[in-house]
Amino acid sequence: MHYPLKGQKIILASQSPRRRYLLEQAGLQFTVVPSRFDERAVSMSAPDSYVRKLAENKAEDVAKYYPEHWVIGADTIVLINNQILGKPATRVEAENMLQKLSGKIHQVFTGYCIRCKVREQIHSDAVCTDVQFKQLSNQEIQWYVDTEEPYDKAGGYAIQGLGSFLVKKINGSYTNVVGLPVCEVMEFLIQEKVMGFNHAEP
Repeated sequence: MHYPLKGQKIILASQSPRRRYLLEQAGLQFTVVPSRFDERAVSMSAPDSYVRKLAENKAEDVAKYYPEHWVIGADTIVLINNQILGKPATRVEAENMLQKLSGKIHQVFTGYCIRCKVREQIHSDAVCTDVQFKQLSNQEIQWYVDTEEPYDKAGGYAIQGLGSFLVKKINGSYTNVVGLPVCEVMEFLIQEKVMGFNHAEP
């Protein structure tokens, strides 16, 4: 199991239960302090640059109050045919998103940033995963929207939930589609000696 080295405190600057779950599953000990950064302040750009800037701003928004902590910020978007799909607010929006994704390959971009102000350390990047949906019938779309799972999910689905039946194949990081590329995040924390390992007793 991973654990923070003595004196190393980690904050997840997100209220996403999915990101929290992923880090808990990776054995990380951390505190949640959601960022209040207004995403509308970042101008639209190339998908990878866009999510990376959002993640950097979210991490900075929390890091300024906790300069001695390692703060993790992240943002995820779904892209299909050069169109970004956000989080559906209505049933009609959810249905339209699922119809656009049906039978096609789309991309999920997650930008992440790890920031420690007192050490003047900042590391950010973006990870992309290709996701192929099965061909969906109207009945399947209606059933899935009825579950209310699509709301508050980028692209209108949750690959780790009931929405797993929508996905035929992925190429790339699974955790990236859920909301955070855990491998890349943990690699950096270990590299910077923010994290160590518990060794199992023989």
